[in-house]
Amino acid sequence: MRLKGRNKVSPEFSMSSMTDIVFLLLVFFMLTSNSPNALDLLLPKAKGKSTNTQNVAVSIKKNLEIYIDADRVRASQVESKLQAKLKGQTEPTIILRAEEGVPIEKAVNIMDIANRNKYKIILAVRPQ
Repeated sequence: MRLKGRNKVSPEFSMSSMTDIVFLLLVFFMLTSNSPNALDLLLPKAKGKSTNTQNVAVSIKKNLEIYIDADRVRASQVESKLQAKLKGQTEPTIILRAEEGVPIEKAVNIMDIANRNKYKIILAVRPQ
C-alpha cells in the first residue's frame, strides 16, 4: 500500500504579495517625504556679508512703522518715495531691514514694489 503525501511544499514563490508591499511602501514614502510646511524656521540670521553698495535702506519696525533711510513714511507712499530716491541709478538696490516680529506680508509688500520697478533687493539679517 502506497500512501501519497498530501502536504507537499511547492518550490515556487509568489512575488505578488511582495510587490504589493513594495508598492504600498513607495506610496507611503512619496506622500510623507514632501512636507515643507512642517519646518520651524528662526529668521533672520545668516552668515556672510554683502558686497553690494547700499543705495536706499527700507526699515520696518515691530509696530509696523516704515522708514526709508531715516525718514518715516506711510505704507501708501513707499513706492513713490523709492522711485524718487532711486531715479537715475544704474543698479538701484534696496536694503530691506525687518525686525523679527514683523509679519512676512509687510516685507513681501516691499519686495513686490522692488520687483515691479526692477530694483535689486537685499534682505538684511544679523550675523550669527
